[in-house]
Formats: sequence, structure tokens, C-alpha cells
Amino acid sequence: MPAYGGSVTEAATPPTALTIAGSDSGGGAGVQADLKTFAAHRVHGTSALTAVTAQNTVGVRGVVALDPEFVRRQAEAVLEDFAVRSVKTGMLANARIVGAVADLAAEGRLPRLVVDPVLVSSTGHRLLEPDGVDAYLTRLLPHALVATPNLREAAVLGHTTVDALRPLAARQAVAVELRRTGALYVVVKGGHLTGSAEDVVAGPEGELVLPGTRVPTSNDHGTGCSLSAAVVANLARGADVLDAIRDAKAFVARALAGSAGWQLGAGHGPIDHFGWSERP
Repeated sequence: MPAYGGSVTEAATPPTALTIAGSDSGGGAGVQADLKTFAAHRVHGTSALTAVTAQNTVGVRGVVALDPEFVRRQAEAVLEDFAVRSVKTGMLANARIVGAVADLAAEGRLPRLVVDPVLVSSTGHRLLEPDGVDAYLTRLLPHALVATPNLREAAVLGHTTVDALRPLAARQAVAVELRRTGALYVVVKGGHLTGSAEDVVAGPEGELVLPGTRVPTSNDHGTGCSLSAAVVANLARGADVLDAIRDAKAFVARALAGSAGWQLGAGHGPIDHFGWSERP
């Protein structure tokens, strides 16, 4: 029995999800984290790479973005062969790739789209060229079922500052503001707050605060990727949106707790996607 994701009969065909994101050579974030998260939820993971990074737990040493047409070709190869039930985006690198993905979404080919607007790495390295921000706001977010910016990303997309978003009311306001792009649900993650790990959700039902207890650990690389991937996996398995978000938050909390004592790398290590720390 897996640590996460519920039970599936032996003969059942798993649902399929697609991640359109960059590669992390250290294995903690990006497509690697997405595929681990899908597998932990017993979802078959497919991928379309947008960029290759040279990085480890300490930082990003370089980024090479792929040609937008080839990103589209990868996604089309998957979509034409698999019954993809949900899709997420991660690092898209530049406005041209954002536009290529947005075109697929506008064509109705990216079901249950979750947009994780990856702008900056956890170590401060820019992962999106400046012209990509407007492309997110005007081209991609209008097609999102769920958007999952962290505090820094919400500040950039909402044209404000991280400090201005520390009060709960301000985070609720920016979540509501970002919904005006067309995204149906916006989750402003509170992982960068001190002393709290509460997330704010704005959706058709109004605003909701999801409380959370901060796990004291430096092994937090890839938490944002993993949360959005868990939302996608839950949606692929048939969960409604709010349940998918709640379960994803709980999954990441367990994974953080599981890896709290690990020593993988000299910096911010990965999280425990598979519940290894819970097994004898």
C-alpha cells in the first residue's frame, strides 16, 4: 500500500496527467518532483520539457530553454496518444514558451489546467525572463482552473511587494485580483511566511484560508512544484477542486515532515514524496 494516493485495484488502469515544466538536475523540483508526486498518487505521469537546468540543492548554475515549437511537439505527442485528465505547468522560461502553452490551452487541449507560475528559484535565481510575466497574466492564466503562486510570485503578478502581502487581508485581496485574469481558483501559498504556513484560496465560493503548521527543516526544495502536481494528480483521480487543493497541502506537509532529518546535498534538500520515512 502506498503512503499516499489511496488504493487502486491491481487491474485498474491509472489515470494520466501531464506536466509541462523544466528539468531539475538535482531531482528535487521541476519535472522530477512532478513525476514523483504523480507516482505517489498512483497517476501515470507524462511530461513536456520546457528547459534544462544545471542545479543542485545549493543553487542554479545555468538554464537552457528549449524551442517553443518543440515544447508544443512534446505536449502534442502525449495528448494525441494518452487520455490526459489533468495538466500542470511549471517553469516556462520565457514569453514564447508561455505563449505556446497558452495556444494549446486556448485550443481546449489542456484539461483541468493547473498553472504554477514559476518565476524565481528558491535560491533566488530568475527562472522566467521579464517579458514572461505579462504573457502569464494575459495569455495563460485566463485558461487556468487553478493557479498556485507563492508569495513572491503573487507579488510580481499582482504588481506589489512581498512585505505588502504579509497581512492575511492583503493575500486574500491579491488572490481575488488574480482571479480577474480568468483563473477560476487562485491559491496564494504562505510557505515564505515566518511562523505560519497558511494558504489563501480564492474561488467562486469566496475566500478560504487553509491553516498549516510549519515544519522546521531546510529540506523544502520543490514544495511548490509538488503541491501543484498533487493538485493535478487529485484532479486526474476525480477529486473536486477544493478537495484536490486540501489533499495536496496535506501531502506536502507529510512529505516535509518525512524528509526533515535527511541529509541530501549541502543546501535545501528534497522532500519525501513516497513516505519512505514512514516505512520500517
